Amino acid sequence: MVDIGLEYDGVVHISQLSPEHINRVTDVVQPGDSVTVWVTKVDPAQGRVGLTMIRPPKVDWHELAEGQTHTGTVTRIESYGAFVDIGAERPGLLHVREMSAGYVRHPSELVQIGEEVEVRILKLDRRKRRIDLTMMGIEPEVEDEPEDEPIKTAMEIALERAQARRREPERRHEKHPRPDLSEREDILLRTLKQHAKR
Repeated sequence: MVDIGLEYDGVVHISQLSPEHINRVTDVVQPGDSVTVWVTKVDPAQGRVGLTMIRPPKVDWHELAEGQTHTGTVTRIESYGAFVDIGAERPGLLHVREMSAGYVRHPSELVQIGEEVEVRILKLDRRKRRIDLTMMGIEPEVEDEPEDEPIKTAMEIALERAQARRREPERRHEKHPRPDLSEREDILLRTLKQHAKR
């Protein structure tokens, strides 16, 4: 029985004390211990609240789908593969043939217990609560690199081109500067004199 601050106590069944098999309740808790529990069932008619001390999974079964990529932790290694906790109800199996395209003699050549690995869900069997995983065919996430310059809109480009065309005649005049008025008069007088001599 657990005092949860209501008019009736909560009940934690022995099977809900730990994911491992428990022979005696006192192996896990003692009277007066403070524990963290989660509500599994409420029966107001009988005045009972069902509780568990087993942490609920981070990922629910209905959220899992084949092809999803997860980061998980290797929890167990066997000769045929490794078990990876991806936050679901139970770890998924990463078979040795799904670890690499090349030959792998033993899973410990590639993964260690406690190591975080990137895996993809290969197959889900909801009836058997089984998850098959693979490390192959996972595309690394490409980080977006910040752009050096913001992309210009069509309007900005058109405006820049119009301004450049407008400055173009000014530049031509800069290459061949206009002679001031007295120089022009001098040129005009010389030209007229030369034509008059002919």
